Amino acid sequence: MDSSLPFSTADLYQLAAVLGGVGVTGALGLLFVRRARAARRRQIEAVGEAPEPIARHKRPESLPAEEEPEEAPRRSPSSSSARASAAAPARAPQTRPTPPAAPPDLPEPGPAEPEAEPRAAQVIPFPLPVPARPAPARKDASALAPGLARTRSSGFIARLGEILTGRKELDPSFVDQIEKVLLSADIGVQTSQKLLEEIRGSLSRRELKDPEAVWAFLRRRSAELLAIPAPEIDFSSARPFVLLVIGVNGSGKTTTIGKLAAKLGAEGKRVLLAAGDTFRAAAAEQLEIWAGRSSATLVRGKEGADPSSVIFDGVKRAVGEGFDVAIADTAGRLHTKTDLMQELQKIRRVVGKASAGAPHETWLVIDATSGQNAIAQAQIFTSDMSVTGIVLTKLDGTAKGGVILGIADQLKIPVRYVGVGERVEDLRRFDPEEFVEALFAPP
Repeated sequence: MDSSLPFSTADLYQLAAVLGGVGVTGALGLLFVRRARAARRRQIEAVGEAPEPIARHKRPESLPAEEEPEEAPRRSPSSSSARASAAAPARAPQTRPTPPAAPPDLPEPGPAEPEAEPRAAQVIPFPLPVPARPAPARKDASALAPGLARTRSSGFIARLGEILTGRKELDPSFVDQIEKVLLSADIGVQTSQKLLEEIRGSLSRRELKDPEAVWAFLRRRSAELLAIPAPEIDFSSARPFVLLVIGVNGSGKTTTIGKLAAKLGAEGKRVLLAAGDTFRAAAAEQLEIWAGRSSATLVRGKEGADPSSVIFDGVKRAVGEGFDVAIADTAGRLHTKTDLMQELQKIRRVVGKASAGAPHETWLVIDATSGQNAIAQAQIFTSDMSVTGIVLTKLDGTAKGGVILGIADQLKIPVRYVGVGERVEDLRRFDPEEFVEALFAPP
């Protein structure tokens, strides 16, 4: 050995021994780690779970389509499938553009699990709030309001509004002011006095000073006066359902019949019209025009013919041909009251012979523009005829619409329809609450 070397032979042997020990230790450590990982895999397989990924290197960004793994659709929760998936970490994990769906108990290995987002979307973390109970819906009077505009703006409602609106407290003289308004209105003296007595007797002194309390009382009592107990009209209750329409000339009988026929025809009913007003010029021609508009069948006679025979023929045809509804028009010569009432009574008897139980309804058509005269007309007709319903027409052209309160209160006959315009849809079924809502609506 050359003595010039900085270390001896013994030092070389000692260095070799150290290096050998390090190598053996590293080999033993690596072996131990591998065995520990294998044991961990076996432990995971025993409980049916997939192992955590152990590969840490990245897979290339682009992977040919043919190299995509195909085992996902063939997986099952069995232990053999779990063992097959245990080998999956040998392939480096990747971020797939459209990963295949994996079963809930076998998440796809890798840093992101494909089903994590769908599972989260199906979870509702908080209970849905319980909706509050809706308040009772008020009647929709928007369709009636325009037709009652004149009554509301210049009739007795407007004059009551001048007394009650805009005041915090009423003075004792306000009752006298209301009395003047009601007595001068078209609702009639009898109904006006009834309302005044109820205002004095039903409201306390404190309420009499409160304009809102008085206004609410008038609204409520008006609705109660108009709500005459009566069954709903069912045009299917008889076949044919025979309706007799009466009233003075010019009240709107023929127009009301035409609009009603159009409404019933739109509901799929076969309607027959009998032109029983054989004395008024062009009455049959007017009804013929309406029959053409509503696809109804018209039965008419010669001018001056006996109205009873025309209506009898019409009802007989309705029975024989299976019509759903038969509507009979009549004359209205009120200046010959005795002859008119005898004629109407005869028509009623003849209709009963043509169809047993007919007429099923007898409606009196009243022109609202006639004001308190309408109440007098109604009293004349109802004294001699069995009137079952009222139709109030031309409400859109008058400030005297309040007459309906007097008619309902004094005659106790239900209002069936109201006319608030020229269109077919302006003949509306009468709803007391809806009517009062429109009548008392603010301007």
